[in-house]
Amino acid sequence: MGRGPGKGLLMAGLNEAQAEAVQSTEGPVLILAGAGTGKTRTVIFRIANLLEKGVEPRNILAVTFTNKAACEMRERVGGLVRREAAEEMTVSTFHSLCVRILRVHAGLLGYNTNFSIAAGSDRDGLVKQLIVRHGGGKEKIQAWDVMAAVSRQKNAGMPVGEIPDDLVRTVAMSYQRELRARNALDFDDLLVLAEQVLREFKEAREYWRERYRYVTVDEFQDTNGLQMDLLLQLVGPPHNVCVVGDDDQSIYGWRGAQVSNILQFGHFFPKPKVVRLENNYRSTEAILSVANELIGNSPARHEKTLRATIKGGEKVALMVLPGDEEEALWVAREIRRGRAGKNRRWEDFAVLFRTNTHIRKIEQVLRQEEIPYRLVGAQSFFDRREVRDVLAYLQVLANPRADVALLRILNTPPRGIGTNTAMLLLEHCREHGLRSWEALKDESFTSQLSGKGAGAVRSFVELVEEFAARIRKGRPGEVLHELLQEVDYLAWLMRSCRTEEEKEQRREAVGEVGVALTEAIKRGRSLQEFLDDAALDAEPEEEELEKKAGVTLITMHASKGLEFPVVFLLGLEEGVLPHWRSVEEGTRDEERRLLYVGITRAQEQLFLGFCALRRKYGELVRCDPSSFLEELAGEWIVKRDYVEEMNALADDDDVSDFFGDMRALLE
Repeated sequence: MGRGPGKGLLMAGLNEAQAEAVQSTEGPVLILAGAGTGKTRTVIFRIANLLEKGVEPRNILAVTFTNKAACEMRERVGGLVRREAAEEMTVSTFHSLCVRILRVHAGLLGYNTNFSIAAGSDRDGLVKQLIVRHGGGKEKIQAWDVMAAVSRQKNAGMPVGEIPDDLVRTVAMSYQRELRARNALDFDDLLVLAEQVLREFKEAREYWRERYRYVTVDEFQDTNGLQMDLLLQLVGPPHNVCVVGDDDQSIYGWRGAQVSNILQFGHFFPKPKVVRLENNYRSTEAILSVANELIGNSPARHEKTLRATIKGGEKVALMVLPGDEEEALWVAREIRRGRAGKNRRWEDFAVLFRTNTHIRKIEQVLRQEEIPYRLVGAQSFFDRREVRDVLAYLQVLANPRADVALLRILNTPPRGIGTNTAMLLLEHCREHGLRSWEALKDESFTSQLSGKGAGAVRSFVELVEEFAARIRKGRPGEVLHELLQEVDYLAWLMRSCRTEEEKEQRREAVGEVGVALTEAIKRGRSLQEFLDDAALDAEPEEEELEKKAGVTLITMHASKGLEFPVVFLLGLEEGVLPHWRSVEEGTRDEERRLLYVGITRAQEQLFLGFCALRRKYGELVRCDPSSFLEELAGEWIVKRDYVEEMNALADDDDVSDFFGDMRALLE
């Protein structure tokens, strides 16, 4: 049949634990794959081994979390066995799997199997219509308010009729009725209904259990309760299910992931075989020793220790920094030093943050130093909606004839100048050859509007004129703060946030613009020069930042699965990491795992940094070092002080200047 390479060749190059995992094909198997231990390779070889043993490809199911991972898995299995066999297997995401199940068995639940999937703008458009229909237009609730509430209920196994907020509940129930009437399902319905049809109908359950006799689930630590329930219905005796993951890297609890799924796997499936992959091929002994010491403090985890295959290595540097300006300068200096001394590429360096809001200062300094960078899983500070809004307000105060900025803030936040008024304004400008600002003050324009609309325009003009006059007198940072309070911008912005974390990040970003403005004025820049600098910073050079070569700026969450020769972990301060909310929400252990993920991204060099002072909402706030730093292996860490190093550098410069002067005299 020409199945591909033989067993010996298939097992070549695997270590003992990997080989054991590959050969463990029957019954429940839990592969605990530590960071950098060759997890993907092991999973690929295990599936190839199932095919080698004669398992029919159509009886194999592998579930991953992204389409990209599914394609990669199918490709790599295809490189080991017959390409046709790899194509016949089902390698899919949870949602794709549920579509397969429901295309066959949705009829048992009263749905047509030719249902459509409501997603993206179609779904959001429907919700917006329903909000207006139920009188929510004036309440300023957004489509995502409804979708977030619906998603929470469905994933928790609760009906949308139990959503606490009256209006959101009304719209949500109407949304569900509309979906049903249109024979449509949304992404959450796919999971809910697939689990339901398997649980309630024996014929469906037996059909899919017969079809998928060998099931593999990757990144198992990221599964939620509903996905676990689905798996329990899908896998029956003899429970040929293999889950692969690492409880130490479970960092998505805020998204609904339940670390208990991997910690209590033996409660779900009887007497699983547990294989631990502990040989790390990524990081040095120094980095792994620090990581092991930290994660050993987690109270609930599967016991495992990463073993270094790369002995020794540079000690981990822990830098004490006065503030975020020095933090950014230090990172830039170390990157330059690494480039010169070790001939590294820009792409060898990564700077990791707990939250997006810490990126602004680093971005600014890297641009000044002409160090190319790329943003991964993070939005450029200057491209954030709220930052563009605040900068637009400043542009209008500096120059009301800045049409683009004026049109951006005309009804932001809403002040009764709607889309129709904006269209009339543009038409009036075209007819009379006016700028928008001039037209807003032109009686022949305002006379076309309703009394309410004309009043809203007059109020807006007065607002701009008052604050433009004030900002010309000085203290622009304070004037900006008072203007944003006057228009109630923050309260409006907060209403459009889905999570507490998003609220905090957007609030901080607004504060950061004020901080940057005040700093620029202190450096002797004018308001217009500040705005010009910000506009240049916001402009992606040549190509999209994400596609550029350069130093990687990335959040710790987005860094999972990646690796870099040199890693900087910044903001290791109490309240940042661990995040202050983790105390209230009881998620401190997840914060420790997040730091562990960050540490284990580093291959050769790791720099940790914390600031004594950091600007927050325009105020200088004293920072305490993260309590997690006390949990790190001291013998593998060298503590450094930025001020001492700068003073030493200055002294060295003085000495070299002195000898230079002496040489000049002698010559």
